[in-house]
Amino acid sequence: MTQTILKVENLHKSYGKTEVIKGVSFEIKKSETKVIIGPSGTGKSTLLRCINQLDRIDKGQVWLEDVEITKSHIDINQIRASIGFVFQSFNLFTHLTALDNVRIGLMRVKGMKEEEATKIALEELKRVGLGDKIHNYQAQLSGGQQQRVSIARALAMSPKLILFDEPTSALDPELIGEVLEVMVNLAKEGTTMIVVTHEMGFARSVANDIIFMDDGIILEEGPPGEIFKNPKHKRTAKFFSKITQLEGEKAK
Repeated sequence: MTQTILKVENLHKSYGKTEVIKGVSFEIKKSETKVIIGPSGTGKSTLLRCINQLDRIDKGQVWLEDVEITKSHIDINQIRASIGFVFQSFNLFTHLTALDNVRIGLMRVKGMKEEEATKIALEELKRVGLGDKIHNYQAQLSGGQQQRVSIARALAMSPKLILFDEPTSALDPELIGEVLEVMVNLAKEGTTMIVVTHEMGFARSVANDIIFMDDGIILEEGPPGEIFKNPKHKRTAKFFSKITQLEGEKAK
């Protein structure tokens, strides 16, 4: 039986009087890629932040393997070292090179010696196609290259899974492909990933499962062929119809 890496059960999150997540439950198994899609403002990014404990949940539980990480006594830093997070806006240290951005977590969080951390950082930068950019600062990198440094930084920590929060949304159209290519390769290698994205082509071709969220709940979940071709809910079908229309307009 394939190991369950993450389990989310009845998760709720509000900001003031606004309830953003309204009882979400799902799980992901080792080496799976689960893609979360849905309209903007429906709680997808908040869900990822709650999983990684960047935002505290109001109700519910999250388990990483067999450890409930939503308990109050849990070491948050240790948990975050086990769950990689790739943000929309890269979140790189502007005063550090690509190499330093990747190895800093290994030295400060994992306590590695510089030589060992450097070896791992170089391997991961090469893995995402940036072996020739290790001494470049953020200002010397394109948006796509910056996001690939962010991915290398997450990979370097050897996480149990990686969360991607719309990783291509801040990129120019011509740079999106280079980031998606890295993510496709990671999926093929068996990296466990949860991806919030509007890139429907990526979702169709890479995801083991699609989660469609609307208004803070999961409306439906299933394999891409089922969700895209035979959605059960009218809201899901309407969303895909609009996406298809927009993609057609872009292609003109």
